Amino acid sequence: MRDTSTSLKVLALLAVIGTAVPASLSAQELSADENGLETTVSDTSPQMTEGPEIEGIISARSGDKMQVTASDGTQSVIQIQDDTRIVGKGGFLGLASKEKAATSLLNGLPVSVKTMQSGSDLYASQIKFRNSDFKTAAMIHNGTDQRFAEQTAATEALRGRMGDIDKYNIKGTTNVNFDTGKAALSPEAKNELCAAATEAEGMDNALLLVVGYTDSTGSQEFNQRLSEKRASRVVNYLQQACHWKPYRMLTPTGMSEADPLASNDTAEGKAQNRRVAVNILVSKAVDGL
Repeated sequence: MRDTSTSLKVLALLAVIGTAVPASLSAQELSADENGLETTVSDTSPQMTEGPEIEGIISARSGDKMQVTASDGTQSVIQIQDDTRIVGKGGFLGLASKEKAATSLLNGLPVSVKTMQSGSDLYASQIKFRNSDFKTAAMIHNGTDQRFAEQTAATEALRGRMGDIDKYNIKGTTNVNFDTGKAALSPEAKNELCAAATEAEGMDNALLLVVGYTDSTGSQEFNQRLSEKRASRVVNYLQQACHWKPYRMLTPTGMSEADPLASNDTAEGKAQNRRVAVNILVSKAVDGL
């Protein structure tokens, strides 16, 4: 469902949320040579049992822990150990040492993780990723994506990260709706998300800002978590199924019951409010270039 009447609310939201990553989960420094990749040994601790294999995108790093978000929105915190084996597939990557291999685990990198489990804690025994994915994540991290190097203003807009709200034009908003208390995407919602991504792809320098909302059912704490989960689910689908590039995605947020589209006093109003808004933004500095 398209909605172009919420521009002022979105702009106000941008001024509040920004896109800075918390310091504890900030991006890592990266270096690379011309050597191959390999670190060693799997976990042999007797207290460990074999855990699940987890596939998804690294959504946060903090010290020797990483958070991996799966395509269904499930988030897993996994400990990286000295004996974790880190493997890049598809050619030479230039990560000759264990330390360099660990720094390759950048936010936004798709990974497959074999784990060992101790109680509720997960420990990575092996982490695999494609070298092509790593190189893209590294270019984003270092700000050297050559596709946008010719336009400094466009590079800053695409790497983003919201500044003055007056510098952005809202080109359109697509709302996808959810069942009560759920974060599952319907077939209709999936089609609408890819349609929105296709529309944005046709605009030079477009960014997507994803914001999750709930109706008034449930506690504030529950609704905050639910709105964030809905936003995360939409971001994952846009990136993995609709092929929207991570570096053109602003940090998603959940707004719980804020900014309802309709009254929560009726079932119809609540249905409209259980939504995720996908906003297409273009910096005024590069709009029309």
